[in-house]
This record gives sequence, structure tokens and C-alpha cells, in this order.
Amino acid sequence: MGMVAEQVLRAFWPLFSILMVLLAALMLGLQDQFAVEVVWGAGALSLIAIVVAGVWGLRRVSLPSRADALMRLDETLPGRPIQALMDDQAIGSTDQDSVALWQAHKDRMAQRAATAAPAKPDLRLASRDPYALRYAALLAFVVAVLFGSLWRVGSVADMAPGTANAGQGPTWEGWVEPPRYTGLPTLYLADQADTELSVPKGSRITLRMYGEVGAHSLTENSSTLGTEAAVDPEQEFVAERSGQMRIDGPAGREWAVQVIDDATPKIAVAGSAKAEAGGQMKLPYVASDDYGVVSGSARIELDLAAVDRRHGLTIKPEPREVIEIELPMPITGDRADFSEDLIEDFSQHPWAHLPVKITLIAVDAADQQSASEPFMTALPARRFFDPLAAAVIEQRRDLLWSRSNAPRVAQLLRAVSHLPEDLFRSDTAYLRLRVALRRLEAFQTYGALNPEQQEEIAQALWELAVLIEDGTLADALERMRRAQERLTEAMQNGASDEEIAELMQELREATQDYLQQLQRLAQQNGQEGENQPGQSGESLQMTQDDLQRMMDRIQELMEQGRMAEAQQALEEFQQMMENMRVTQGQGQGQQSEGQQAMEGLAETLREQQGLSDQAFRDLQEQFNPGAQSGESQGNEGRNGGLGRGQSHEGQGGQGQGSDQAGEGEQGQGSLADRQQALRNELNRQQQNLPGAGTTEGDAARDALGRAGRAMDEAEQALRGDDLAEAIDRQSEAMEALREGMRSLGEAMAQNQQNQPGQGTQEGEAQANNRDPLGRNPGAGGSISTDENLLQGEDVYRRARELLDEIRRRTGETDRPEIELEYLKRLLERF
Repeated sequence: MGMVAEQVLRAFWPLFSILMVLLAALMLGLQDQFAVEVVWGAGALSLIAIVVAGVWGLRRVSLPSRADALMRLDETLPGRPIQALMDDQAIGSTDQDSVALWQAHKDRMAQRAATAAPAKPDLRLASRDPYALRYAALLAFVVAVLFGSLWRVGSVADMAPGTANAGQGPTWEGWVEPPRYTGLPTLYLADQADTELSVPKGSRITLRMYGEVGAHSLTENSSTLGTEAAVDPEQEFVAERSGQMRIDGPAGREWAVQVIDDATPKIAVAGSAKAEAGGQMKLPYVASDDYGVVSGSARIELDLAAVDRRHGLTIKPEPREVIEIELPMPITGDRADFSEDLIEDFSQHPWAHLPVKITLIAVDAADQQSASEPFMTALPARRFFDPLAAAVIEQRRDLLWSRSNAPRVAQLLRAVSHLPEDLFRSDTAYLRLRVALRRLEAFQTYGALNPEQQEEIAQALWELAVLIEDGTLADALERMRRAQERLTEAMQNGASDEEIAELMQELREATQDYLQQLQRLAQQNGQEGENQPGQSGESLQMTQDDLQRMMDRIQELMEQGRMAEAQQALEEFQQMMENMRVTQGQGQGQQSEGQQAMEGLAETLREQQGLSDQAFRDLQEQFNPGAQSGESQGNEGRNGGLGRGQSHEGQGGQGQGSDQAGEGEQGQGSLADRQQALRNELNRQQQNLPGAGTTEGDAARDALGRAGRAMDEAEQALRGDDLAEAIDRQSEAMEALREGMRSLGEAMAQNQQNQPGQGTQEGEAQANNRDPLGRNPGAGGSISTDENLLQGEDVYRRARELLDEIRRRTGETDRPEIELEYLKRLLERF
């Protein structure tokens, strides 16, 4: 059966392809797009192609015989057992031993033939169809099945001249296409069994009449003009209202068309308008529509009747255009029902903090609009806590309200700046105010203030207010005091939680800047025990975590509404910061005992890593001589020169290695000697190890003891020229060293907790050192930090390069087996 399938498929694949293409064209209705002559001409050509393909296939098909089947089955078995069973003994038939041998051979072949399984047929046609035409035909047929209709195949008979639907009679087809924005599918009218047809407004209804002209007619009153007994072969109209649609004729149908109106979108303000800490307005809103909101806008108008007409607002305001801004729409998801926030900065607008009327407008895909109820609110904008900055902003508002306020604004600004000594904390702010004032007076002197000059002065006053509020203070302490004052005023004025959170963040940043400036000042002046100017003799030593906890406590009290306690805690924080001094470390020459031990162990670990790398390079050269010269450039320098020293190091173009031996170890002549020296150094470090009697200290001593024993075993392996064993023992030693350093760091951290005041100096001393991986040690003796291993380069790219190189070497099968195993262990670990 498999061989029959092969023969049929190889002989008739052109016929099958032609049939699939022909059916696909008919099911997709391509015949309806061309003239009758073209369709029947293509049909004739298709029929000729089918006949030719069928004859071609019949001439090439050949049904397999039993012998062919046995031969195919025999080819799948080793030794051709079926053919052997069919053979006869040619010679030695009279020899009893020869006959017995032949019979034994046939028995074995019979046993092998009994295990035969059906041979799989070879149905591949690539050699016979190099352009994959059969797949193109199959694709067209699948598309036609998914998106076409078998009803359209019969429409070809309607195109026969003089024989239109002789057997079937007149017929019709129809489709209802809803507007694209609705996302609804097209309806095929012939499949609509219900007499009531519900369609969205604006749906396009298309009808095609087949057969004799006039056999069918259309009558409808759902379109704008309606249709009465139309007999055209193709009818099309747009459903705008509910009504009746009737097809008169032998295959007539009638529907009650129910047009579903497109609902107008809905939009409303969902909450109060608030000002973010940065001054942006945040206005939540909700919107919905049956098919989704396309766009929206906000219209902001001045509510003049609600304005408190005092001071500079008493005169008539200058006319200004209504503010119109686009509403943010969801980028992803359904727009049929959603909520969003309008965030916009109106801090520099003349209506900032004045009563306004906000109207939201939503637009749907049918271009229908709807507006929300007007929302009355004061236009949120940036708040200025500094009294002088607030006064400047008020005069800016009056100037933008009307240019007639210019003399009054100039007079008030001149009065404000009359005695600047106790008012301005910055000479720059005072000078900028005087410049803006003189320009304003000059504009008044030489003519009326025009709109461009008005905007210029308003921009200068805005920049001045921001300068006064934020400040460009050279002293970070002043900035911290300003942040504290802002926070105090916000608590007293009942600011929102978001604004308090922003001000707390500003206080944190100002405090951090203040501490960093004190550190820089102490480093520049060499002051390690003297108080800063303006500070008391009391010395407070605190870590950054302590300050962070205090500020977190203040924020927590404010969030709980305990403003009195929060105010008291803030005052204590202010007093503490006034009296704080930042102490520097005692210098590299005065490191603690624990820091010295940690630094020595780090150096030992680096040297052990260098010895291990050198042993691995020696192992490579043993099994693959000459390869080292090509790879030494990539390996050299990873360990800072540690671990080099064999004479073969220079054979790749670096000269003889005898003059380089001991470059990292002051003359050690061999790896074994240097390993022994490193073991002796570890013994010396163990004797001076701190933390005795503590759990962490004992754990560190145990780990370093294991490291020492592994070093001894590595030395013995090196003297026995067993480099593979030496590398394994060196790896154990490095792992034990890391574990010991980790335990020692925990012991140091525990010691710091028991001895307050030591943590800052210990941590600052450690900041000048690096661990074996090139990182800064963590505070409190910890050997791990969040700092990247590689500084200043793409660590992920470098990691990928290293992994790719290891994988490349793993794929080189000519490398020694021991090296391949080592590379595989690296891949498994990393």
C-alpha cells in the first residue's frame, strides 16, 4: 500500500495541484470578477490541463508486484534475509555437512526475516517538484476553505450563455458589512434564518442577482432614499434607519431591518484636581463608548464670576484664548471603558491658582462628540513656599492679568527690594529683580507695554521666583534648612500625602548633599577632629542608615496624621544635623586589625587564582603544544601578572621565560615552590586572625584550615606533575578562602554592633580597598556589595563574550579530554 501511494503521488501530483488551484479560485469567487468569456476561456484551459495531467499520470503509474514489495522489504533488513530464503544451494547439495551449513544459514535468515516491519513509503516530491508548486496550490486551497464558500462554485453554471441556472433557477447572494470601526464581522445574508436583522447604523448591504434579469428585485426603506423593485444585477445601499428589506422572486426573502444606533461617548471627571509636588495638574477622568473612544480634549475657561476681585484683579482682565489640550488615551487595551489621568503643567499660565471651568470632550469613531459637565476648580499649579518668591509670583499674575497693572507691579517690586540685606539670601536674585524692574519701568516710560514686552517681563519674574524658591546656594546646609522649612510649612498647611512624600524626598536629597559636602570639605582641609564653623563641640557619629531611619519615621508619623509628633521629630532632626560633623578615617596606615586581615586574605586569594590559571595554561600546553601562543594574549593580565613564571610562557613570542620566572612571586622557581610559599603566608595570617571565641570567627578559622590543607595537596600534586589534580585542589582552596573571608566579614560586622561608633571608621577604611573580584568591600566588613564587577563597560556584553568563547572551545573536539571536561564544568556552573 505504501508503494501504491508512492506511485500515485508521483504520477498524479500535477493533477491534484491543478484541481486544488481550480477549486480555490471558484470558492473565492474569482469568476465573478471577470467577464463571462474570460471565465469560460479559463475553464477550457483548465479542462485541457486536467486531461493532460491525468494522461501523464496514467502513463507513469505502475502498480507494484509482490516481488517488488519483497525487494523493498528486503532492503530494510540487514543481510537481505528474504532473498536468501528464496535462493537454492548451488553446490555441495550432495555433501551432508554442506547441506547442514546451508540449512543453518537459512534458519538464521528466517529468524531475521521474522523481525521485518512494514517499510515506510517515500512520499517526498522535491526532486519532481523543485519549485514547490504543490505547496502553493495547497495554500490557495486552504485559504479558500477558510475564507471562501462552496456556494460560489455553482455560480459558474449561471454564466453559460443561454442556459442560466437551467437546473437551479434564479438565485442571489448578499452581504452586510458593518462599519470598520465596530470590529464586527461581515454577515452572509443567505445564512440569516431569522426574519429580524439587527445591524449597526451605517452598515453597507450588498446584493447580487444571478439568472435572468428581472427574476429578482429588491425593495427596501432602510436607506436614506429607499429602493423600490430594483432589478439591477447588483444592488448596494447603506442602512441608516430601521425598516423592511424584501427580495421578490423565486428565491425571495424578507427581513425586518433593525438599525442599532451608535451611542454617543460618555466622559466625566472622576475626582478632584490636584497639584503634584512638581506643580503639574493631575485630573482623573473616566470615558466609555460602545465601540471605543478615539480621542478626547479638555477645555479650560476662566470662571470670572468666582474670581476674588481684589488687589491686582480688580480691573477688567485682558481677553485670553481658552485652553484646549488633548486628553491622554490608553496605548493598549480596550477603549470602550477606561480611566486615565490628565497631567499637565499650568504653573506659568496667567490663570494658575485662579477659578476655572474644565470641560472634557470625547470623540468616537463615528465622529460623535459629547462633553462632560463643567468641573469648577482652582487651576492647580506649583506652590511657592518662600514668601518673597510667592510675592514675585503674585505680581507676575497681576501683570499678566492686565498690562494696566504695570505701574502698580513696578511700585510694589521697588518697595519689596528697598532694603534687600535681610530679605535676599542671594545677590544674584536681587540683581535679577532690579534688572526686571528697570526694564518694566523703561517700557512704561517710552510707551505703553506691548504683549511681547509683557511676556518678557513675566518670564523674567517666573525665573526669579524659581531662583528664590529653589536657590543656587553654595552652602548645602542652607538647602537642607530650606527643605526642612518647606516640609514644616506643608505639615502646617495640611498638604496632600503626595506633596509631603515629594518634600520628604527633597529633604533626603538635601541631607545627602550636605553630608557629601562636609566630607569633601574635611578632605580638602585635612580636618579629622575639628568642628565645622557654626557647629558645637558635641560630636555625633551616625551612619547613613540611621539618618534614613529617622526620616522614614518622620514620614510615617505624617502619613498616620500624627503631625505634632512628626513636627517634634523634624525639629530634633534639624538640631542633630546642625551639630553633626563627618569624621574621616584614620588613614591607610591605621587600619583596624580585622581590616588588615581581610586585606591580606584578599591578596592571598588573588595569588591563588593566579597560580591556578598558570597551572591550567601549563596543562593546555602539555596536551596541545603551540596553542598557548595564540591564547596567551587573552589570558595575560587577568590576574595582574600573578601566577606567571614558567619558561614556556615566553615561547609564543615573549622571549625566554627564565628571566620572567617569579614576576609575581619574587623569584619562586616553580609552581610547587610558590604554592608552598603561599601556604606559609596563609599560616601566618591565621595566627593574627581576629574574632577568636565567636561563632563567626571560629567558622572563618575552620574554612581557612580547609584552604591550607587543599594548598598542601595542590603542592604535592604539582611536585608529582599531576596538573589536573592540582587545579582541582586549588579550586577547593579558593572556595574555602572565600568562605573564610565571608565568615570573617560577619564576625567584623557583629563586632561593630557590639562596639557602636566603630562602624563608620571601619566602613570608610574598607572603601579604599577592593575584594578579589575588584569590588569595593561592603560596609561593616561585608565582602559583598551591589557594585558591578566591571566598571565602565557593558558587563552583560562581556559575560556573553566569555560564554561564547568557552562554548567555542568546548566544540573543538581536538582539544584534550581533560580540558574539555574543565570547560564543561565552567558551562554547568555559569
